[in-house]
Amino acid sequence: MKKTPSHSKKPLTRTSIGPMRLNKYVAHCGICSRRQAADLVKSGKIKVNDQVELNPSYEVKPKDKIAYLDKNIKPEENKVYILINKPKDTITTLKDERDRNTVAQILEGKIEERVYPVGRLDRNTTGLLVMTNDGDLSQKLAHPSHKVKKIYHASLDKNLTAADFQKIQKGVLLDDGVATVDSIDFVDGKKDEVGIEIHIGKNRIVRRIFEHLGYEVQKLDRVYYAGLTKKNLPRGKFRHLTTQEVIMLKHFI
Repeated sequence: MKKTPSHSKKPLTRTSIGPMRLNKYVAHCGICSRRQAADLVKSGKIKVNDQVELNPSYEVKPKDKIAYLDKNIKPEENKVYILINKPKDTITTLKDERDRNTVAQILEGKIEERVYPVGRLDRNTTGLLVMTNDGDLSQKLAHPSHKVKKIYHASLDKNLTAADFQKIQKGVLLDDGVATVDSIDFVDGKKDEVGIEIHIGKNRIVRRIFEHLGYEVQKLDRVYYAGLTKKNLPRGKFRHLTTQEVIMLKHFI
């Protein structure tokens, strides 16, 4: 899928851009233009490591602390929004001390920005996972009050009985409270293939519902997340969200 122009820009961070002149650094913080930034530095309103710096050509070092009117400033970061179709046997972290497969490895060498998972999927749960460096959006999607819609496809070790089907519809009492689903249905009429729509974000909630009723979830796939689907996104691959999708997540979820 073609990336939008905003996704093609590199993030303006000290670690990715290397040495940068102070006036350029200040301009990238969104305070003013680069020409105005030079005058701003000369006026004594910019401090480097708590000391006034009057030279616009000063090269900002990675550990330098830059302040404008005594308030720390940083370059605006390019926001990136990624959708992954997570494969099995992959954990939802950036690195793992036990050297297990991580979602970060799917992106390794393909994007320069450092992005983080929104929520998590169990190691052996497959399907849709959003990763971004937009902290505000990440918090919004993860907060229970927004009731983000998620649909899972669960493959069970045996047919789901009518009685247990009704129990799930009404809500199942687990150790941490009642687990409610928004809807439940069989997939393609198969009694051991179940689709569940939920908005609650409790840990391992779908697996726990079925385990509580005596079923083993052999496969669990998240096929829908916050208006996003797996269409044209193979397992183990990723794509950038479109501008329209980002707008949807920010303003309509």
